[in-house]
Amino acid sequence: MFNESGIPLIFFLYGLAFFSMGLAITLEVGRGTDAGLRHALRPLAGFGLLHGVHEWLEMFLSLQIVPLQVSAGLAWDGLRLAILAFSFLSLGAFGASLLSPTDRWRRVSLLVPLIQAAIWGFGLLVLRGRYSGEEVLWTVADVWTRYVLGVPSALIACAGLIAQQRAFRQAGLAQFGRDSLWAAVAFAWYGLIGQTFSRASPLFPSNVINQELFQSLFGIPVQVVRAGTAVAAAFFVVRFLRSFEVETQRQIAALQSARLGESQRREALRGELLRRVVAAQEAERQRIARELHDETGQALTAIGLGLRGISTTLANDEKGVKNLRQLETLAARSLDELQRLITDLRPSHLDDLGLPAALRWYAGELQSRVPLEIAVQVRGEERQIPSVVKTTVFRVAQEALTNVIKHAKANKVNIRLDYAAEVVGLQVEDDGCGFDKGRIDMPERRAWGLIGMEERASLLGGQLRVDSSPGAGTRVEVRIPYNQAPEAGDGNSPVAGR
Repeated sequence: MFNESGIPLIFFLYGLAFFSMGLAITLEVGRGTDAGLRHALRPLAGFGLLHGVHEWLEMFLSLQIVPLQVSAGLAWDGLRLAILAFSFLSLGAFGASLLSPTDRWRRVSLLVPLIQAAIWGFGLLVLRGRYSGEEVLWTVADVWTRYVLGVPSALIACAGLIAQQRAFRQAGLAQFGRDSLWAAVAFAWYGLIGQTFSRASPLFPSNVINQELFQSLFGIPVQVVRAGTAVAAAFFVVRFLRSFEVETQRQIAALQSARLGESQRREALRGELLRRVVAAQEAERQRIARELHDETGQALTAIGLGLRGISTTLANDEKGVKNLRQLETLAARSLDELQRLITDLRPSHLDDLGLPAALRWYAGELQSRVPLEIAVQVRGEERQIPSVVKTTVFRVAQEALTNVIKHAKANKVNIRLDYAAEVVGLQVEDDGCGFDKGRIDMPERRAWGLIGMEERASLLGGQLRVDSSPGAGTRVEVRIPYNQAPEAGDGNSPVAGR
């Protein structure tokens, strides 16, 4: 037989299980995003806290260590019964709320504990008139509370947890659905076994089915079953509370995915904008070059011819002829400078003769103006490449040579153009003073020329690499795939025709 001195320990563990469950729910319920589950868990937290306090109070009463227990025994019994009833009503409210599919039904579900409370209170009034004797009346009231509130509330909670199990499965949280199902089983046993086998009293069927019958059949007090089901219910309820954490992680992952998608969309828009900017630049260069050639260049040529004709007519006026010669020379220089600007804006060699010829011509033009030796080397067989790739490679070479002239203090530059199997490569290497790449990469010292070259290359799926160190010269290398469909930087693109 079970040692009766162990009953207080069972009350303690029983109360600890439910009180811990209520405390855990109180701490975690605010993290959930499911409004229905949050609403339902609040009364369950109340049940756990109240029922834990009830079991501890019953433990203290059984040990007879409650203050004024002899003189105020009636008050203590009334408090214990009230706590027990309110805990069961909270359990019923929990189950009814879980069974409610909408907010409207959740509000209606509040009628369930109210109806239970009305039946319980009316029954107490009837029983008070039927049974006499203080001890018998309190025993009957305890049994009535367990029959009318405890058993139905536990079964309602069981049904609600089964419904929640389906909700977890539909949400793809099958593991938490299993925890919810096991919690439902624990509450069903708690109600059907733990509360049906109540104290022995004159109230049917407790005069037959009671704690003494259970102990005679199984050799253990029914409180052991109550404690066991309480521990199981608390364990599985706390386990499915982890669904809040999983929900939070899912939301974080969804937010990160949305931010990544937005970042990718912005990057795509930025790339498209940059393509259009480059296309507009090339189109504008071509337009300005054409207009300078067709209008300003022809006007300067006509002025030069007119001045020459006037100087021939005024052959006897030496001073006038001298001034006209000077004006003719100035017009010729202006025309040469204009031709240089035109070819810098959009060299006709690039469109007419191809990339290698354009690079050689540009190298020759620079050598005629600055004391710099430029060697151009072409590797591989020249092939047809998209105009946008051709333009980009030429602009990179232009920018790299401009940087050499402005900053490198170099004597010699080697340009190498490679026609490889899948990419066209360009390398511009000088023997100048070089620079510290680390300082150039700092935000306050950004090299916008290098950034522009890198952006042009990246738009076409290419890569730009710059190697340099103080005193060791600089090497700029770009590699761009041939198969580039977008014609964004091409002066002959649709944008150019605007």
